[in-house]
Amino acid sequence: MIKMPHWLNKTSFSPKKTPTRKASVSLSSKDLSPKRIEKELGPNIGEIRICLGDQQAVFDGGLWVPESGKVGGTFKENEKLKKEVKKLEEENNLLKIKFELLLDMLTQTTAEATLHKDELESLRSKLHTGKRVAT
Repeated sequence: MIKMPHWLNKTSFSPKKTPTRKASVSLSSKDLSPKRIEKELGPNIGEIRICLGDQQAVFDGGLWVPESGKVGGTFKENEKLKKEVKKLEEENNLLKIKFELLLDMLTQTTAEATLHKDELESLRSKLHTGKRVAT
């Protein structure tokens, strides 16, 4: 038969209660409004930076932006290319609108020219029939 250690047999064993921790910043509540955060942390919090190994990143505009290493250079190049693509798409859309406008203007001018041509032919035919009757 296995005997239990004598200190486990005591019924008075109870661990001490740990005291509650006091946080210097009380952001544990649900109120995380900008005014509350400024009141707790001060008006100038600064940039949020992180370093993971040889990679460094900064939290900017809701995104983690890599600042060092291959990823940082690639990220910056990608951002530049995204801006260029957006600019070219906007320019392309403007050119499409201009093309549609010119096509509409050409259609209207062609329709007017056809109408004038038909009217001219009608007037010529009336003129020729009027000369025949007069002679």
